[in-house]
Amino acid sequence: MSTIIKEIQEALAVLSIPEKAEFFPKFFKTGKGEYGEGDLFLGVKVPDQRSVAKEYYSKINLDDLSTLLSSKYHEHRLTALFMLISKFEKTKDKAVKEEIITFYLDHLPHVNNWDLVDSSCYKILGRYAYENGQEELLRNLSDSEEMWHKRIAVVGTMHYVKKGSFELTKEFVTKNLKHTHDLMHKANGWLLREMGQKNESELIRFLNKHYQEMPRTCLRYAIEKLDEEVRQDYLKGRI
Repeated sequence: MSTIIKEIQEALAVLSIPEKAEFFPKFFKTGKGEYGEGDLFLGVKVPDQRSVAKEYYSKINLDDLSTLLSSKYHEHRLTALFMLISKFEKTKDKAVKEEIITFYLDHLPHVNNWDLVDSSCYKILGRYAYENGQEELLRNLSDSEEMWHKRIAVVGTMHYVKKGSFELTKEFVTKNLKHTHDLMHKANGWLLREMGQKNESELIRFLNKHYQEMPRTCLRYAIEKLDEEVRQDYLKGRI
């Protein structure tokens, strides 16, 4: 194990909260979250993980990040992704960005729970796809049989939404409306809600066409920011 990995692990261990670490497995065992089997928890708060990532991202290489991403400790994996995001955002070198994208895609088996996905895919993969016309990267993930790949594709379109481009989001959401997993429904609804924040009429047109077939979780998230009267109209209009 390299010295830099030991330093990062020790820095996180110092910040750990034992009682929170004991709470995590009980909480997620009840089905209130989605974590990989065998995950271990140090109980380090996300702001503290971001602080460690900010300190070490420029010093760590991709091989060492690979080691952290394969750790059973959730905080190791999340901190590794925070560092990867910083590396991607800070570099101006296109070749380095492409290397990071390849690294991210190669390590998808380790990016297998909801907050790891949401913390990284649109800031790395979505931004790269948008800026380089690489929508096919996201389409290939959307067509995958793996739920997490589909979810990464959907959340990855957030960068498109932020730039006022909605077609890819609508395409992926429509394709996965009938997915069986509630976390997929949440991702779909979340992206639709953000789309409505950018352009409410765009969301209304989408809802008018699809709302009766949308899973309730997806619909609830999608209409969350609309006026109460409009929300109730959609909820009451369900078959």
